[in-house]
Amino acid sequence: MSTQLSLRIALSSIFIICSTSVFSQITKQEKDSIYIAETEEQENLPAKVLHAEPLYIDLIRDLGARKGEREWNLGFGIKDNNNYEEYETLIEYEWAVIDRLGLEVELPFTFYYDRRGVSNGENSLPSSKLEGLQLAAQYTFLVDPKYNLSMAGGYLHKFTMNAFDNYNSSRLFTGNLMSPFMVVAKRFGTNFHSLIYTGPVWERGFSGFENEFFYQINTSFHYMITGTRNFIGLEINKIIIDGNLETTLRPQMRLGISDHLMIGIVTGVPIEANNDRFSTFFRLIYEPKTKH
Repeated sequence: MSTQLSLRIALSSIFIICSTSVFSQITKQEKDSIYIAETEEQENLPAKVLHAEPLYIDLIRDLGARKGEREWNLGFGIKDNNNYEEYETLIEYEWAVIDRLGLEVELPFTFYYDRRGVSNGENSLPSSKLEGLQLAAQYTFLVDPKYNLSMAGGYLHKFTMNAFDNYNSSRLFTGNLMSPFMVVAKRFGTNFHSLIYTGPVWERGFSGFENEFFYQINTSFHYMITGTRNFIGLEINKIIIDGNLETTLRPQMRLGISDHLMIGIVTGVPIEANNDRFSTFFRLIYEPKTKH
């Protein structure tokens, strides 16, 4: 009798474990479906596909943005150089003025610190400055929910500015940086995301001599954690300048703090041997509630 009872208890335990496992799996699938549906299938609103957005070279606005969506970003980064340390901060505001059209205003700052005491002559320390007034626009011209695909085109323009030390003796603005770009994003299933952001960049000084041109190809791959806005991924920033390819790998993660607040953490690993070393970047993302 005790043997039969033990057998029944064992079978019951196996059944409970299997049932719990199946239930948990279904729950995860339901969470993914619910989260995606909350983004994509809102009644009386234009179609939109959920994509994971890279954290270092971010987009102007979500692909397929809907009128009224807004976002504030605060960024802080540290980059180690052979001769000095570079600190970057940014303040960014982006919003969708109409469906699928996003605009952005950004103020990026760069500060330098010579903690090794080696800056002199040839190794002079760069001057800290507000990099410029950056304006950008992005329009999503393709949203395909059937294939989880979105495509957008945009333009970024920066009015470059002088160093803080030169405000009294030189002009405030020093030139223009122009960057048309294209974005293609594809989601595979419910969790895997891929994106490419590419285009040329021209920088031309008002003097006519400070000119620079390069081409950027930024690709990213992310895995979004089931039922959340959290993700882990890799952003690969590549530029082609003077016939040379320079690549930086940026492993990253995004964590949701509340319904409207997230934090992004990025590590930069340069591939080529140059003066740049490892870097770290943090992005605080605040999305106010949208009133459609």
